[in-house]
Order: sequence, then C-alpha cells, then structure tokens
Amino acid sequence: MHAKDILIDGYSRIQEEVHAAVEGLGPDDLNHRPGPDANSLAWLVWHLTRVQDDHVAGAFGLDQVWLTQDWEKRFGLDLKPRDIGYGHTSAQVAKVRVDSADLLTGYYDAVHTQSLEALRGLSAGDLERVVDENWDPPVTLGVRLVSVLSDDLQHVGQAAYLRGLLQSAAS
Repeated sequence: MHAKDILIDGYSRIQEEVHAAVEGLGPDDLNHRPGPDANSLAWLVWHLTRVQDDHVAGAFGLDQVWLTQDWEKRFGLDLKPRDIGYGHTSAQVAKVRVDSADLLTGYYDAVHTQSLEALRGLSAGDLERVVDENWDPPVTLGVRLVSVLSDDLQHVGQAAYLRGLLQSAAS
C-alpha cells in the first residue's frame, strides 16, 4: 500500500464520521451548545471542514472550495471570508449556525472531493516538499496532510460525542 492510499483511506474515514455525526439532526440539535462556551455540532463540523479546505488547498496551490463554490454565501455567516475558526471566541462560535445537516455534509463532501483529487495525484517524493517555512523545522506536505487528518478526526470525534449527549438527553 502506498502512502497516498493510506491518506485517502484516512480522509475517507473523516467523511464517514462527519455524515454519521450530523445526519438526521435538526437545527436545534446541530446548533446546541452544551455549555455557554462550548462548541456546537455545527461549529465543529464547519471548523474541521474549513481547516481541511484551507490547509489542503494551500498545500496543493488550489483555490478554497469555500470561496469558489459559494459555500461562504450559502452559510451566510457573519465572519471574515477566510475565517477557519481557529481561536474563535464564544461569540464567534455562536455565529456558526445552520438550518440543516445537508449544508454541513454538502460543504464537507465538496471539500472531500477536492482533497481526494489532490491526494490521488501524489507521488512519494511529493510528501517531502516543504509547504510551510514558518515552522522549525519547516512543514512538509506529508506532515501537513497528517496534521489535518489528526485535527479533523479529533473534531469529528467531539461532534460524535456531542451527538451522543444530545441523544441520551432526549431519551
């Protein structure tokens, strides 16, 4: 198995878990925050998708799906166009609200499609290419892709946990 196949499998697992975390939920559950400073399911999935969109596009020299496919307009958030949610305050988290799970999964699926297209074109040597010199040591493409994979899996796990809390509270 090639490294790109492992990455494709890992990124596909994110997609499966995103769908499992939000499908069938209405706006009240998607936007519910279990505490005043806690993240909602909507924010968690929006954020992990924005991170993947921003970082993968940047690493491969692509345009962000958020901007090129009008997802920014579809979401209609009162945030800066390139905001990915990093370091959000409680007030900023509260701005990320959705009316349906379809909006979240639609955006994620569009980002996933672009990510897989980029991953399929990888060679082993590509993973050594430096994509960010602002760190010591500089970040290679391989490290960036694993970092996004790790971050996204953590956030979708948080979303799944929150879904479980909501379901147990409803029982």
